[in-house]
Formats: sequence, C-alpha cells, structure tokens
Amino acid sequence: MFERLFALKKYGTNLRTEVLAGITTFMTMAYILAVNPFILGEAGMDSGAVFTATALSSIIAIVIMAFYANLPIALAPGMGLNAFFAYTVVIQMGYSWEMALTAVFIEGIIFILLTFFKVREAIVDSIPMNLKYAISVGIGLFIALIGFSNAGIITKNDATIVSLGDMTSPEVLLALAGIVITGILLVFRVRGALVIGIMFTALIGIPFGITQLPEKGFLSLPPSPGPTFFRFDFSKIFTTDMLTVIFTFLFVDIFDTVGTLVGVCSKANLLDDHGRVPNARQALFADAVGTTAGAILGTSAVTAYVESAAGVSEGGRTGLTALTVGVLFILALFFSPLFLMIPSAATTPALVMVGLFMISPIQKINLEDYSESLPVFLTIIIMPLAYSISEGIAFGMLSYVLIKVFTGKWKEISLVLYVLAVLFVIRHLL
Repeated sequence: MFERLFALKKYGTNLRTEVLAGITTFMTMAYILAVNPFILGEAGMDSGAVFTATALSSIIAIVIMAFYANLPIALAPGMGLNAFFAYTVVIQMGYSWEMALTAVFIEGIIFILLTFFKVREAIVDSIPMNLKYAISVGIGLFIALIGFSNAGIITKNDATIVSLGDMTSPEVLLALAGIVITGILLVFRVRGALVIGIMFTALIGIPFGITQLPEKGFLSLPPSPGPTFFRFDFSKIFTTDMLTVIFTFLFVDIFDTVGTLVGVCSKANLLDDHGRVPNARQALFADAVGTTAGAILGTSAVTAYVESAAGVSEGGRTGLTALTVGVLFILALFFSPLFLMIPSAATTPALVMVGLFMISPIQKINLEDYSESLPVFLTIIIMPLAYSISEGIAFGMLSYVLIKVFTGKWKEISLVLYVLAVLFVIRHLL
C-alpha cells in the first residue's frame, strides 16, 4: 500500500526510513505546540483553543502535502507569521484578534486562487533575491527579541529605550539556563534539540514555582476550539489597514513556503534539471488550504517548516515522512496539558534558536553592492527596532526602488515591485 501511494522504491527509500525521518521532523518542530498558544495567547486568544487549532490545521495541511504533493515536508502555523499576528496587528496596531483571523482567512482564500492560476510562483520570481534573504534574517532577529523580552532578559528602559532586565530573577536565570542547554544539544546534533530544551527547561522550573504542573495529569481530551472557531470580524474588510495586513501575511507566507520548498527539496536532491520543485503547485495548495482551515479553527497562517530538513537528513524522500508527522500531531492532541503548562521562560530558548536558524541566509547576501545591501540592512534592522515585520518589509522595498531609480538601475526593478512600493507609500500617507 505504501509503495503504491508514495513510490518508495522510485525515491530509493523504505518504510522504516520514512517513519524515522518523520519522527525526527516532528521532534524538531513540535515546539510550535507550546510556542504558538503562548504567542497568540498574548493577543487575547484562548491558549487551549489555539493549541487544538494549531494541531488540527497542521494535520490538514500535512495530509494534503503527503498524498497530493508526495513531498517529505511538514507544515504548521509559521513562526514570524504568528508574531506579526499577535504583536503587530493586535498589540501594536490595536485591532482585535478576530479581525486578524479574518485577514488570515482572506489570505488563505487568495492563496488558493493564486495557486490555482500559478500566480504565486510569478510573484516570487519578481522580488529581488537579496530582499528575500533579508526578510528571513529580520524575522529571525524579531523572534529572538520576542523570546528575550518574554523572559525578562530584555526590558523597556526610558533612558536607553531597552536594557538588560534583572539578571538575578528566577525567570531570567531559567531562560538563560535553557539557552545554554539547548545550545549544547544543538552542538551535539541531538534530534529534537528544541523540544528537549523546552521540556528540560520547564522541568527545572518546577521546584522554583515557575512551571505549574497540571492538576488533572498530562493526558486529556483536546481543548475545545470553540472560543476561536469561526470567530471572524469583517467590519474592517475594506480599510487600508486590512489591505496592508493581508498583503503582509501574503508576502511573508509566500516566501516562507517557497523558500522552504526549494531549500528542503534541494537538500533531498529532489529538484529537477531546471532547479524546479516537483509538484510545486500541489505543495503550495497544501499550505493554502492549511492557512484557510487554520483561520476557521483559530490560528495564524500555516506554512512549510524548514525543520523538515532534519527529516530529509535522516533519509526522508516522500510524503510518507510528512504523513508520519501528521500522525504524531494527532497523538499530541491528547497531551495538551503537557504543552500548555510550559512557561514563557522555557519557550525562550526555542525562540532564540529559531532566530539563529533564520539568519543563515545572510551568508548569501553580497554586502559590497550598496544598492542591494542598504535595502537589505534596513529590512533587517527595522523589523526588531520597530517591533514590526511589515515596517521592515516596507523600508526595504521602498529604499530598494528609490536607490535603484536614482542610480540609473531602474531597469533592475520589476513592475510588481513598483506596484508594491506605491502601495506602501499610500499606506503611510493614509
């Protein structure tokens, strides 16, 4: 049956290899079950409902990826996208989380249409590669800042804007210990280093009263998604801010997914002779449906996970690897108390390490060409300093267009980029 569904022999793999690869991928990305409810909980959403929505939306997207695209790539609500949802749209811009969910839902519908008409690939091709790299790096720094802030390592300071927090507080010490522990695990290339780091840090926090054990045990029925299910607010649907939010979700999600597809398939030697991802449209359809379903259930946009590379490194080559991850997400649904008891100090190490992983594209950027490196730098630095992913993208795109135009390199700019730059200007003028 598995041979018929996934063509294991064609890809030089077998059932045991695929299952072990799937377990490895799950171990490297399961931290999202602890981190996503916390981040979206900051926006006022019910953490239990978000936990269930996170698992269910991941399962839906992964099943499509496994059977429709037959690729060893897992999906889940994306880091960076959830941060933009909670900290920018809700906390900074002041909109309700229901409005943010509506934007994600509309994004998902647009994604389905764009995927059907093969527009997503065309959009990606029009954006300068260096800005794609810069967005990943900027989001990495932003996520790390959120992690440090959540643990109290970095705090607000009226005199210096930000400063170190109280280095003697139990939460700070626990987070720092977790960073060291997780770092050591990564150095020794331990599978599931992020999850192990989170769990070990949470265990250390028990005797200090930072981690509160669940009263009714670790095993339970999944929390009801009711508090977040189909909670949409269409009252702001025709505003400029809604357009900006939807566009930012679209933009970030497009590059998260496409970049991951290319990177993981390259590592697995699955790219064709022209460097194209096999079954790319089917793979993009998986994240489009996952995002739409996730919004209905109550979570931020779903995207392909770069942690899938861990499973590929273990020999995963087909959709059976992804299907294994989906089965493990189903099992995780019944251990919600275990994931929801984890304090913010214990998730800080994972956020910091994800930040580290996301800055790796900076190695590919040519910093000697200032017409490229200045927009890249502005994209990267504005995201954490302005506490906004969208503002970083806006600064990067606008500066890229202006510098190229005024240095006689206007032909290097695509029509799509001109349109995007105009949209950002209009957004800030209104």
